[in-house]
Amino acid sequence: MTLQLFDSRSASLREFKPLQTGQVGIYLCGPTVQSAPHIGHLRSALVYDQLRRWLEASGLKVRLIRNVTDIDDKVLDNAKAENSPWWELAFRYEQLFAESYRRLDIATPNYEPRATANIAEMIQLIELLIQRGHAYQVEGSADVFFSASSWKEYGELTNQKLDDLLDDSEAQARGKKDPRDFALWKSHKDSEPKDAAWASPFGLGRPGWHIECSAMSVKYLGTKFDIHGGGLDLRFPHHENELAQSRAAGHDFANFWLHNGLVNVNGQKMSKSLGNSILVSDVLTDSNALALRYYLGSAQYRSVLDYSEGVLDEAQSALERIGTFLERASRSLSEKGLLAKLDLSTPAFPEKFVKAMDEDLNIPAALAVLHESVREGNAGLDAQLPHQAARNYAEVLAMVDVLNINPTAKFWQGSGSSEAAMSALDGLVKSLIEQRNLARDSKDFETSDRIRDQLKAVGVVLEDSAGSTHWSLGA
Repeated sequence: MTLQLFDSRSASLREFKPLQTGQVGIYLCGPTVQSAPHIGHLRSALVYDQLRRWLEASGLKVRLIRNVTDIDDKVLDNAKAENSPWWELAFRYEQLFAESYRRLDIATPNYEPRATANIAEMIQLIELLIQRGHAYQVEGSADVFFSASSWKEYGELTNQKLDDLLDDSEAQARGKKDPRDFALWKSHKDSEPKDAAWASPFGLGRPGWHIECSAMSVKYLGTKFDIHGGGLDLRFPHHENELAQSRAAGHDFANFWLHNGLVNVNGQKMSKSLGNSILVSDVLTDSNALALRYYLGSAQYRSVLDYSEGVLDEAQSALERIGTFLERASRSLSEKGLLAKLDLSTPAFPEKFVKAMDEDLNIPAALAVLHESVREGNAGLDAQLPHQAARNYAEVLAMVDVLNINPTAKFWQGSGSSEAAMSALDGLVKSLIEQRNLARDSKDFETSDRIRDQLKAVGVVLEDSAGSTHWSLGA
């Protein structure tokens, strides 16, 4: 089976074939660095990280561009409210986003262009649109707008007709010819910082939001590339306007449009106005980063993900089951001399896992295959079937590595408060194991059994083998 992806533009599943053999170009709308990141921002970055890793596992070379919008109305407004230079605020929050990506081990893009570093390309694109009759400058102003009515296919991404779109109540005051036209270049205002404006053929000002991504995607990926991705909230107007102005400029633009679902909190849309935004910094203070990665990546990417109390605990429990099996299997197979004989150079993906991933990244189905392999592997260990356990071990390793949720991987060791708790638990359990061993040596089997049963009652399972005792959480 080949990879199928849901293309928002055609509203259908389509077979994904790279435009260039062996290579994939992806443009991802990155953050507007106006404030600290919340978990919705991380989900968007994470689902495209999953896509990237699966494409690479399929033998493709991926070039991923994720932009940073560092000049915007909200950046200026928030900087003014904080009495800070706008560029200082933007950089500070850009660093917070970068640290959040790092904590969840989201792969670094091939390039991460800032809007402010690509002003010249935006100006060139605006000039081209004016030349082609799809944009106009307001008389007596530096404001430039895209003429929505000039592009007959406007609305094709979201399946809307121009006549059905709502009028902008402020359009006349801003000098628009049509209320549905949108800004390409914004004239500098006296109330805005002097350094938040650039010289242009239209006058002093700054780019509109939509023109930024059109210019940067083409600069770094060409006029036709494979995938444009972003959150569902960007579909309109941002991506619709991107598509219209890029096509109007003569660019084929993105072959696929992918949109990830948003994150709700207790069934409600996450928003500042409701006061229910879950900041990444707050979550990572109380929970381990791997649990957050597991949770944010556990749903099909187009679905809504609902955050509520206990979801990270559930994710942590799932990870502990995986980690316990991997450690248990590694130890058992090593003792039997089978671990060294395993060829782990080629990922041993189960057929059902590949099918799930190729069905529009059906992560829930893929995780079901993963956990079934864990159960089968534990059953093989319990039944002294080492070859079965070895097969499951190789399968589980392959799956957790491509999803980047391997709890035994070096990166995730010591990545949160739960790791510290596990370290403390390990010390306590080993102390009790030592007491049990002393009791057994003195043939005090009553005490030995009592310690074993007490540990079992709280979910700690002891396993005696080759003169030593190992523990796990509910293997």
